[in-house]
Amino acid sequence: EQELNESGLGAVALPLVADILDGDRMEFIFSRYRPAIVFPAAAHKHVFLMERQPAEAFRNNVLGTRLVAETAARHQAAEFVLISTDKAINPTSVMGATKRLAEIQLQSVQAANPQTRFAAVRVGNVLGSSGSVIPIFKRQIALGGPVNVTHPDVTRYFMTIPEAVGLVLQASVLGEGGETFVLDMGRPGKIVALAKQMIELSGFKPGTDIEIRFTGLKPGEKLYEELQHHAERHEATEHPKIMRFVSDHQDLNSDGVKDLAERLYRLEGHEIKAQLKRLVREYTPHLD
Repeated sequence: EQELNESGLGAVALPLVADILDGDRMEFIFSRYRPAIVFPAAAHKHVFLMERQPAEAFRNNVLGTRLVAETAARHQAAEFVLISTDKAINPTSVMGATKRLAEIQLQSVQAANPQTRFAAVRVGNVLGSSGSVIPIFKRQIALGGPVNVTHPDVTRYFMTIPEAVGLVLQASVLGEGGETFVLDMGRPGKIVALAKQMIELSGFKPGTDIEIRFTGLKPGEKLYEELQHHAERHEATEHPKIMRFVSDHQDLNSDGVKDLAERLYRLEGHEIKAQLKRLVREYTPHLD
């Protein structure tokens, strides 16, 4: 809002504070303002934090996404572009599993509401975004180190904030309904190489002036991420850097989702993960 105001565009922005799990509030906003395009970005995305808070990850990422998607369809929104993650492919984390379940739900909502075009966009690690490694490494370098890296072989796909925003906006134009879009991010890069580069750019020598310390993978983390589910077909788009993946409609176990939602706060963390495994078959949970 501040950036829009500074650009002289404040009159076109209307900030509203709301909880996506508040059905009455969502109903009011959609009926009052009739948004044509919806970009839901209200997910809990921190892998390690959500591994310890699986009930909240499920509640926000799964139930919240479903509520907003159905509300958007009911009020004739033209486009609904879900912000997903590469961690949704063969997930090993609660965060990834809940985002994959959000994608599956979107297919179900699309099948029931063809008047609205639903699409998902899988975003890699966005450099400089909240919780990304760059601000963390900067802080650790400023403190004199060490710079903490989980594993010497861990790799990630990286994209810049403009690339991520551009992908989301392009998906709203290219989407025909039910697809998943991914930006061609090239080859994945090693986190340790990024750490070394940042240390050098700060005027220090890695291992001499600033130590790089390997701390081990945290629960839910993988050595590498993937971009495509095995059941998805690749189709070209009009944009050379954007890939479209299409899959056959996957039946959503709505009874299982409803049952988990009703018992959410009566279950232990490992029980919630086991229930998620039944809903997302390719999920490999980390069980304490």
